[in-house]
Amino acid sequence: MSDPEPCRMKHTEDPEEQRDLMEVKEECEELREVKEECEELSEVEECEELSEVKEEREELSEVKEECEELSEVKEECEELSEVKEECEELSEVKEEHHVKTGEKLLSRSKTNSTYLKKRRAEKSTTCTQCGKSFTRKNYLKRHMKIHTGQKPFTCDQCGKSFTSKHYHKLHMRVHTGEKLFTCDQCGKSFTQSSSLIIHTRIHTGEKPFTCDQCGRSFKQSSSLKGHMKIHTGQKPFTCDQCGKSFTLKHNLELHMRVHTGEKPFTCDQCGKSFTQLSSLNIHMRIHTGEKPYTCDQCGKTFPWESHLKRHLTFHTKEKPHVCSVCGKSFSLLKSLHVHQKIHTGVREYMCFECEKTFTTANCLKLHQRIHTGEKPYKCSHCDKRFYQSSHLKTHERIHTGEKPYKCSHCDKRFSLSSTLKTHETIHTGEKPHTCDQCGNSFSIKSRLKIHMKIHAVEKTRLQYLV
Repeated sequence: MSDPEPCRMKHTEDPEEQRDLMEVKEECEELREVKEECEELSEVEECEELSEVKEEREELSEVKEECEELSEVKEECEELSEVKEECEELSEVKEEHHVKTGEKLLSRSKTNSTYLKKRRAEKSTTCTQCGKSFTRKNYLKRHMKIHTGQKPFTCDQCGKSFTSKHYHKLHMRVHTGEKLFTCDQCGKSFTQSSSLIIHTRIHTGEKPFTCDQCGRSFKQSSSLKGHMKIHTGQKPFTCDQCGKSFTLKHNLELHMRVHTGEKPFTCDQCGKSFTQLSSLNIHMRIHTGEKPYTCDQCGKTFPWESHLKRHLTFHTKEKPHVCSVCGKSFSLLKSLHVHQKIHTGVREYMCFECEKTFTTANCLKLHQRIHTGEKPYKCSHCDKRFYQSSHLKTHERIHTGEKPYKCSHCDKRFSLSSTLKTHETIHTGEKPHTCDQCGNSFSIKSRLKIHMKIHAVEKTRLQYLV
């Protein structure tokens, strides 16, 4: 059976039929309009329902915030009631231990303090997760969020979350730049009162946190905690790249930059970058010329403490680092390590131009200037240039007449330390340079060289005679 043909409006000239058809058409159009209106109404109803749901959610979040604020108020009220109870109980204790004749005020305050400690110990609540004890229940509730990971208060600026509304408020000052607490000594401002208290200890010199192992004192309790790990040997922060362990998380974070190559602190003068801000601050002294470390022996100043320490060994003549092979002593451990390469024969730095090898990278760097012709150190008096800064310093003494090296025996002064050493052998009678042919000794190496020519001439004469 074939499908029925679609209805078609037959052309007719009958006016009545045409009128009927027009009425049907109009009814169809009215029905279509009614259908469209119904659809629009359903959409409007859906929008109204959605807006109602949105309003309900907003109301619920407001109620939630009010509940949280009420719970905080409740906790504060509980704290106040506990404090009130303590005060009432303390007044009872005072009545029981009424002030006796000759009783000292200090002994009474000790009694009060002992009682409070005892009462709080009795009322303390303990965390079932880590065993930590708290004097009040709300402190325990706050602490439990560490274990549950609950952080209901989120910053709408950066997305960081917090366990309490108080910490959230403090954090918001980072974004607003609000610093309410100002130091009356130097004018520096802080976001938290606790930060100001810690800062004022710089001015007062107060260090209230003392190590019971070695007696060292600290401005902050966190510094003491970190220090205590030295005594316990505890290093809980381990590098997952090389296995090295650290006492502080901050030290591990700094160490990780060795592996990542991150150098976030850049010098705006020369573009050199550093892993630590303290290293950049120290480096800046090269550009500023600042030399805060002064020698109390001769008044010479230095940009770095390590340079002052090294310089002081010249005054004390202390040489605590001794070579186990030849017994030679050095003021610096670094100098001993370099010296020991003479015995081991280790020369790991090679020049790619002439294949000559060196014991230190600095010696190689200086040598390479022979090939490049670089002379970066220029005399400010005569424009003469030098490969090394030490050569420039020695040369400039010709212009300044400076003679910093003084003989301890006769007060004679010299521009070079090597000249002083040679001169002092006159007083000591020391003759460290010995001829391996005849055993004759000399105070100066140059005299030994002159003497060696005698043996060379003798050898030539003997060969001629033979």
